[in-house]
Amino acid sequence: MQEAARARREDRLADARRLYGEAVEAARLGGSAAALIQPLKGLAQIERDLGRPEAALPLYEEALAISRLEGDALTIAHTVRHVGDVHREAGRSEQAERCYVEALAIYRRSTTVPALDLANAIRPLAILREEAGDRAEARRLWEEAGALYESSGVRAGVEECSRRLARLKPIS
Repeated sequence: MQEAARARREDRLADARRLYGEAVEAARLGGSAAALIQPLKGLAQIERDLGRPEAALPLYEEALAISRLEGDALTIAHTVRHVGDVHREAGRSEQAERCYVEALAIYRRSTTVPALDLANAIRPLAILREEAGDRAEARRLWEEAGALYESSGVRAGVEECSRRLARLKPIS
């Protein structure tokens, strides 16, 4: 898994795909469903990196199903958010929104969720609300995400939120 993550960081996607695939197979042979979650999610991310989101979806969905059985709320939230991302990228806004709403509900119930994870869950929902023309809700979400990115020290996130908010200023 570490080598696969390193290969991805180094933009060696074919190597990362092979290594994550090997990790998935090893986890399947090991018989531990929980051990499958991270390799499946890693392989799914590589498929997205390679421009193959529809190949990523069943991998994320399998990881999500296992996460639900295991009961780790934050893993469920993180994984369902990625499922939402695939749906959003494919233009399936309603399915994406359901995923983001679920992820946010889980994150908001948690006292241990990192601010960056919460911001990363709010961001795509803000995009959907903006695309749907719900300017007031989009503004509220972008403001919240911006504050969370600020507290996390993620300058790129703060800048994106600021740009989006500038475009959403009320029309007078």
